[in-house]
Amino acid sequence: MAKGQGVSECSSDKLIKHTDTQFGKDTHELHQDNRLSLCSKLCFAIGGAPNQVAGSATAFFLQIYLLDVARINPFQASLVLFIGKAWGAITDPVVGFFISKSKWTRIGRLMPWMVGCTPFVVVSYFYLWYVPPFSTGRFVWYLGFYCLYQTLITCFHVPYSALTMFLSTDQKERDSATAYRMTMEVLGTLIGAAIQGQIVASAHTSKHCPLYNASTNRPGNSSHPSQSEQATSNPALTQDFLSHAKEVYMIAAGVIGALFLLCTVVLFLGVKERDDPYALKSDKPIPFCKGFRLVMKHEPYLKLTAAFLFISVAIQLVQSNFVLFCTYAVDLRDHFQNIVLTILMSAVVSIPLWQWFLQRFGKKTAAYCGISWIIPFTIMLVCIPNLIVAYVVAVSSGLSVAASLLLPWSMLPDVVDDFRLQNPHSKGHEAIFYSFYVFFTKFAAGISLGVSTLCLEFAGYNTGACRQPPLVAYTLKLLIGAAPVAFIAIGLMILLLYPITEEVRLKNMMALEELRQHGLSSGSQVNELINSP
Repeated sequence: MAKGQGVSECSSDKLIKHTDTQFGKDTHELHQDNRLSLCSKLCFAIGGAPNQVAGSATAFFLQIYLLDVARINPFQASLVLFIGKAWGAITDPVVGFFISKSKWTRIGRLMPWMVGCTPFVVVSYFYLWYVPPFSTGRFVWYLGFYCLYQTLITCFHVPYSALTMFLSTDQKERDSATAYRMTMEVLGTLIGAAIQGQIVASAHTSKHCPLYNASTNRPGNSSHPSQSEQATSNPALTQDFLSHAKEVYMIAAGVIGALFLLCTVVLFLGVKERDDPYALKSDKPIPFCKGFRLVMKHEPYLKLTAAFLFISVAIQLVQSNFVLFCTYAVDLRDHFQNIVLTILMSAVVSIPLWQWFLQRFGKKTAAYCGISWIIPFTIMLVCIPNLIVAYVVAVSSGLSVAASLLLPWSMLPDVVDDFRLQNPHSKGHEAIFYSFYVFFTKFAAGISLGVSTLCLEFAGYNTGACRQPPLVAYTLKLLIGAAPVAFIAIGLMILLLYPITEEVRLKNMMALEELRQHGLSSGSQVNELINSP
């Protein structure tokens, strides 16, 4: 029997035996106090949208921006993406450490972090999409601002994700708030892709490649252009076009930055942060190093993190290479922005479906059904790359994208609850759980993105060219098809070992309710509850 499951069942059985009718009225009143209003859920959800808006823009467009607009070579672009993601991953536990040391203020313990870092996030994000007038130091420019942006967005995202545990003690209310959050975040991803895609689409359409169009549209001409033809086609990317491309990217960055500020204001005004309701007043926050050791020994957390690590890497590979795939591997250059919007619209619509599904059949079952759904359609897109198939795949893939976004953040609070039962006197460990979860997924995504961009370098990617060698197209098909399928399969196999089933989750919920009721009265009663035969 899994460690997490066994302890949870044992603890819950002991606690449930001590249920007393005198708590019936108090329980009803406590549940009423823990109900979240629709306004609070919406404001909480809106607060998570700007991170996804900016993240969507960088995920889909940063790679092609660095290659075709900023004009740094694929090796340098791979270093920017890898080092930036790795740096962002490293900052997650560091920020988690400082959050765990933060003291309670009038506006909470987590809210000051989110409000304070937002203006700096906006500035760093804007300069990430700015092309400096010099060319020799552009690699350092983008590396520096990408690392700065990753650091600042971590200061926002870690406390925001941990805020879920301080909205309510009711699991249903937290799950409902998470569903609102993920719906708004997927909508934010859609908005980010729509804003970025529609504004910058003119920088990547085939209209700026007239010589390439003339050669490929010539009757009876199915051969690739010669090197001399490529050399003459590349000057079609004129200084006027590059100036236009730089301008539209900066406009998109300004719009997204303004949305970030607006959504943070809504979060601050509409959400009330609560202190840890399970810890005793006499309990002190758990030391970071001790908390880290305890968290890394918690079996459900390790298995959940490992499973979604591989799954998130697969989704990141598809996101970062999709625009390049449509541009250079298949003849969908003029349709990529609409295909991306179709994927994300499907994801937005399907979030309520997965929320209903996980409540009806359990979160683990929902994860298997939702995430495995993308596998056959990804293979179909690579094997049958035409416009109709692309839109069918887009609608179907949106279902899996929604599941991959909703399920980990819905399951992570259950892991935290399981940990609380095993460590009833610990306090302040939520930031450790959330920061290290993001650390592992970001670090793995950074490695995969860096390696995938480096693969394009080895395949002979020609920066700024209208046409790429056949090996580049083949490499992009592997990065969109075979690699994501392999990573998803590994993640689902690890998820088989995840011990918190729906039965265990319900027992933990009942046990925590008893722990909270008794814990509010005295620490001796908690010890008696936990240690009683």
